[in-house]
Amino acid sequence: MNGGPSGFNNAPVTKTFVIASALFTVFFGIQGRSFKLGLSYQDIFTKLSIWKLITSVFAFSSTPELMFGLYLLYYFRVFERQIGSNKYSVFILFSVMASFLFEVMAVAILKDPTSNLLTSGPYGLIFASFVPFFFDIPVSTWFRIFGVRFSNKSFIYLAGLQLLLSSWKRSLLPGICGILAGSLYRLNVFRIRKAKVESCRKCTFLHNSPSGGKTYPSAVASSAIEPSEDAVATLVSMGFDQNSARQALVHARNDINAATNILLEAQSH
Repeated sequence: MNGGPSGFNNAPVTKTFVIASALFTVFFGIQGRSFKLGLSYQDIFTKLSIWKLITSVFAFSSTPELMFGLYLLYYFRVFERQIGSNKYSVFILFSVMASFLFEVMAVAILKDPTSNLLTSGPYGLIFASFVPFFFDIPVSTWFRIFGVRFSNKSFIYLAGLQLLLSSWKRSLLPGICGILAGSLYRLNVFRIRKAKVESCRKCTFLHNSPSGGKTYPSAVASSAIEPSEDAVATLVSMGFDQNSARQALVHARNDINAATNILLEAQSH
């Protein structure tokens, strides 16, 4: 389960965020300042450390957190492909800001001047992304490992759980705040899901479907790829129209997960 075509094709915002997160983490790691990352009560309410506020959005405080965090950010590029870069930019801004406000309230309530209560990194964005992942990405396959049943979504959840518990309370709190932020976005608070960042060049367009007049996002430069019959059958088994499933697979380059997202997005219009 890779979230669509490999690489950052049609996901420039995700690419920028992943690179920024990696560079910030490596930079502070080389300088030996990773242990200083993370927000405390003093950083927010006493001395207002601006550099910490900025770095806390991008830089992870340890290598394991970086590995799992970048993996999840890379996978969740599927949502940028689904809603477009303009709306996904708003999702990032809303997730980061809303989760930070929740974190500030939590720090104020827990008031502990002796330690860093919050670990550093884009926990708000990552765990906000688990909300649409849970509701909007269907399970397409099931399999067993040593008798235990898993779905094609299980390893994403396991990676998220590892990241959530990586620093225990310091990472648990930002993760929960991120889930709350993602829930607010899904509830369309202030009609936030309609907002988008305007740009001079539109990255995606809506292409009319020959079946039922539905519309599907299509990359401007995407090339047609003949979908496999197995992939079409899988989407049809989920309840989608055969012709719609075939066209979505063409636009998604025969990737079932990306095609599912396209079909779900089309149904929401």
